[in-house]
Amino acid sequence: MTEPREHQVIIIGSGPAGLTAAIYAARANMAPLCVEGFSAGGLIPGGQLMFTSDVENFPGFPNHVSGQELMARMREQAEKQGTELVTEDVSKLDLSSRPFKVWVGEDSSGLYLAKTVILATGARANYIGLASEERLKNKGVSACAVCDGPLYKGREVFVVGGGDSAMEEASYLAGICSRVTLVHRRDEFRASRAMQERVKGNPKIEILYSHVVTEVLDVSQGKVTAVQVKDLKTGIERQLACAALFVAIGHTPLTDLVKGQLELADNGYVRITRPGSTYTSVPGVFAAGDVADWVYRQAVTAAGTGCMAALDAERWLALEGH
Repeated sequence: MTEPREHQVIIIGSGPAGLTAAIYAARANMAPLCVEGFSAGGLIPGGQLMFTSDVENFPGFPNHVSGQELMARMREQAEKQGTELVTEDVSKLDLSSRPFKVWVGEDSSGLYLAKTVILATGARANYIGLASEERLKNKGVSACAVCDGPLYKGREVFVVGGGDSAMEEASYLAGICSRVTLVHRRDEFRASRAMQERVKGNPKIEILYSHVVTEVLDVSQGKVTAVQVKDLKTGIERQLACAALFVAIGHTPLTDLVKGQLELADNGYVRITRPGSTYTSVPGVFAAGDVADWVYRQAVTAAGTGCMAALDAERWLALEGH
């Protein structure tokens, strides 16, 4: 059996972080292999931006760009620079010794070897789980106020959640929308006291405690026109008009491949062990994008850490004498 070829770097993931890492690694003559994914974690090649209709905050696109077009351009650029792309999911990963081993395909039939690995698998936004919510994603249902909030400037919107992220989303939206209604299923928030006070003191934010969203309207119109909420104490349901629903109930980092192999933070994200870098707990393995970032979660910051990861990998290989 032929021994698999050893790559200088294998990049797992093809969102802004993964493809930017590929571009920089290719330009450094590292001949990167990017396993762009197929459907792991419910995502597809290109990452979460593939589910975003209009991107208005990525530099260089004053008239906005669709998420699909942005990722297609990044992919084309990475390929033109010399990146080899594999449209498969990584099924298994062994980081216990070098060269690192990366298996792809449902039956783990493909094996690749790597001197370094850049993990850019991202994080998946958590949603309520309503059929109407799913059908209205990017049509008024969003998990990112910074990304989509400006589309609803001067209009009424709803936010679901009770943690710091929900407080931040509500506060941000209150600065650009006419009114924000914050829906939380409990009587008390989980958020920090300071964040709670900031929200409670904002006259543009109304809070519905002990409520849940049970329906998003209107699928037939192809846009959000209202939400149906239920009072958990009385059981009464009512419909309230709004232009958008922002779900802020957390994200799930896609770290199943590295659990037990890389050190993770308490919230499940990959822990960066050297401040200001992309180094992880395993020498030669670097993490970029949302899989290690639970604070910013923006395409441009993901791309920035993708650049950092490629440079870190290149310099680490040089120091190791490869």
